[in-house]
Amino acid sequence: MDLSVGKLSMMMLLAFSSCVSVFSFVPNSLNKITRREFHQQWAKPTKVDYEEDICRVQILMSDTGGGHRASANALRDAFDVLYPGRIECDIVDIFTDYGPFWPFNDYPRMYKIMAEYSFLWEAFYRLGETPIGLTLNEFFMDFFCFDPFKKCIERPFGTSKKRADMVVSVHPLCQDIPLKILSELDSEGASRAPEARTTPFITVVTDLGGAHPTWFNKNVDQCFVPSDALYKLARDREIKSSKIVQYGLPIRKGFWSSSEKKDKYTLRDELQLDKNLPTVLVVGGGDGMGGIVDIAKSLGNKLGSSGNEPAYQMVVVCGNNKKAKEALLQENFNSGVKVQVEGFVENMDEWMRASDALVTKAGPGTIAEASICGLPCMLFSYLPGQEEGNVPFVEDSGFGTFSADSNVIADTVSGWLSSPSSLESMQSAAKAAARPSATLDIARDLASTVFAAKQRQKQPITVSASSSSL
Repeated sequence: MDLSVGKLSMMMLLAFSSCVSVFSFVPNSLNKITRREFHQQWAKPTKVDYEEDICRVQILMSDTGGGHRASANALRDAFDVLYPGRIECDIVDIFTDYGPFWPFNDYPRMYKIMAEYSFLWEAFYRLGETPIGLTLNEFFMDFFCFDPFKKCIERPFGTSKKRADMVVSVHPLCQDIPLKILSELDSEGASRAPEARTTPFITVVTDLGGAHPTWFNKNVDQCFVPSDALYKLARDREIKSSKIVQYGLPIRKGFWSSSEKKDKYTLRDELQLDKNLPTVLVVGGGDGMGGIVDIAKSLGNKLGSSGNEPAYQMVVVCGNNKKAKEALLQENFNSGVKVQVEGFVENMDEWMRASDALVTKAGPGTIAEASICGLPCMLFSYLPGQEEGNVPFVEDSGFGTFSADSNVIADTVSGWLSSPSSLESMQSAAKAAARPSATLDIARDLASTVFAAKQRQKQPITVSASSSSL
């Protein structure tokens, strides 16, 4: 074969596989494992010398959307609250930092581009679900990424300057290759077979109503899922029921369960909102994606037509979308609605708790956080494949609906706000679907696993979580 033709063929296959890889993620009667069973299996009574034993946990992710890093940070924060000083975390974007070359080291930027064109996203996502797509993804990841990723997983960190005692994945493309790498490291190069691995490896799925097949590898030690739908997907991918734990999604610290939370009216006062007006929050994610300008205009005009005096208020959080913020600040809304426009905010938990309803894209983390705050959700967009399962999750749970039409959105949300009884019913349904303790529950189980692994490596030790009101 002509050399140039061979090179061209290899590049075409690589580009195809890369597209399959990058766009494959981006997260009752079943016999679920109970938390007690999990601890009986992993967390047998142990003793720990706290002065000598600090556990190292490496969390693998990629910044393809904000949810993966947010979940990793949430788990790290939970470790710090429950076991201060006992667990050191190494959160790494394995593709950006260790990808050998383009496109592997450029996944976050490629994600943003493809997320803007849903028809392209859907085509690549569906292709990635097929047997040929999964096979090509595994082949090229193994061929090109094994050695670079091995440098990541074997890198020393923390006070002991050793590699991780446990590896956790919060990304769908961080299962297959890391598992093989750990087998090779644990066997000192003798084997990549699953039975050669001794370092615990756990997957924490960060999608909600649906997930790509690459999330699920039957050789993991545990797989944490947030919903019945994902439990079934994990079983379909041949993960044993004894390995699956269902708590909920790991979410930001401000949304964890706590005995100390400010009430809605105090928060409104602090956020410079009217205490007494029904309030809707419109968000477009950290990047402000999803056409929030048209939606905010339609909703603002609908609410503003209620009279000459403000009867409602609307808060629009534009994230990093500066153009959207500028456009809305220049808009003249009718006097029947008060409008407050924000850019990127760090206190989203406060804005949610101060509101009565939410208009948002169907991101899993936002939906989980909204349910904790008891917010009915008007969903206006989703990524095909990755997020479309989140729509029936909300609708079947009774705390929201979906429409991509800005006029329908305006009519629906204004109807909610004008009907206190309907709003109250949906708020109750949202709270019923909430899992506010999920992050702490997952962190406790992860800690039990790594403490037990550490004990097997060295010496008996005693572990207890620090007292907390969370």
